[in-house]
Amino acid sequence: MNQPLLILIGTQLLFSTSDFMGRWYMSKLGFHASSFFSWWFVAYFLVRTLAMFGMLYVFSHIQLGRTMALFGASSILLANVLGLLVLREVLSPTAYAGASLAIIAFLILAWR
Repeated sequence: MNQPLLILIGTQLLFSTSDFMGRWYMSKLGFHASSFFSWWFVAYFLVRTLAMFGMLYVFSHIQLGRTMALFGASSILLANVLGLLVLREVLSPTAYAGASLAIIAFLILAWR
């Protein structure tokens, strides 16, 4: 596997980690000003900033259409896996079928 693709996967893992952090803490603390002046938000912001640098690196090495298709597929996959395994959010079979079709569509875009 080439380096830009590995960085893309790592970058998406960072974005998904920060998304998970946002979902977890905002559901516990609520959307209040005090929620943004805490340690978790600093960590959230740093993780997203690091992910942004990875995304910019990938943009400089892979065509934009392919990059976004791969980010889309990995984002949907990671969000559903984290939601199911960590947050215990179970979707309907129809929703999982739709997510699977979206992933397949993004992968076709990425490798055509």
